[in-house]
Amino acid sequence: MDEKLSIITNFLGKSYKSNHEHLFQCPFCKHHKRKFSVNIQRGVYKCWVCDAKGRNLYRLVRKFGSRKDREAWKAFSGEKTNLSEFESLFEEIEEEKIEQIIEIPPNFHTLTGNCKFRAPLGYLEKRGITKKDILKWKIGFCSDGPFKGRIIIPSFNENGDLNYFIARTFIDDYRRYKNPPVSRDIVFNELYIDFDKEVTIVEGAFDAVKADNAVPILGSTIRETSRLFKKIVQNNTPVLLALDPDAKYKANNIKRLFFKYGIEVRELQYDDERDVGDMSKEEVEKLSQDAPVIREEDSLISAIFDL
Repeated sequence: MDEKLSIITNFLGKSYKSNHEHLFQCPFCKHHKRKFSVNIQRGVYKCWVCDAKGRNLYRLVRKFGSRKDREAWKAFSGEKTNLSEFESLFEEIEEEKIEQIIEIPPNFHTLTGNCKFRAPLGYLEKRGITKKDILKWKIGFCSDGPFKGRIIIPSFNENGDLNYFIARTFIDDYRRYKNPPVSRDIVFNELYIDFDKEVTIVEGAFDAVKADNAVPILGSTIRETSRLFKKIVQNNTPVLLALDPDAKYKANNIKRLFFKYGIEVRELQYDDERDVGDMSKEEVEKLSQDAPVIREEDSLISAIFDL
């Protein structure tokens, strides 16, 4: 415990002890008084001024410590991580992918305002998607063309350019999705994602509408080469994993990948077999609040029983 405190003191400076907590100057808001509380034993931190908080002290080491601090922390924790591999993960490479930009499909109509397309609006309403959601997500409908009869949820990159869209039918006996033939290695609606707060990872766009600060992985997975993964690790962003209840194998693989880079992971604990997109926002919020932090050793045990 003294070793961990020594490492944290290297980059946070001097502290004074109050009960089981050490009070530092906050590295986030830089408040002049020592209002940043660190509990080494419990592995948590919280600023009583700006409310920056977390359940994984290594996040502080990663964000504010030096490479030497990170190596010392990993060595003390008994973890073997190739830090040179971590550093090189984000090095600029000559063949970096060109940012993907596409066009909105023809005959696209917004579903806001005085909309005449009652059938898709009725479908969205049944799924608990409000007019406010439609406006926020810029949800529309194609009345003709290759995406005729489909609800469109567009995605915008961090510069505000369209980089993907979901095209879903609301007729049950028809092929559900007919999405554009372009790469899905994007951060869906990155324009609206705040990587300074916890990001919720879900399966589909309709799930993302129901959750807070959520990114859908569009039925795919997350790899070290994924844009979303790099964004999360670069920003040291904590993750709330909210994949479908039947995607345990995929969830375990994603958790192991995040653990490798010291990312804090919480996971939704479902009460039934419904996906996030089938729940109300209130239900999703309650489950999100109750979601526990997943320890790496617990995840390994869970993976064994899920085999």
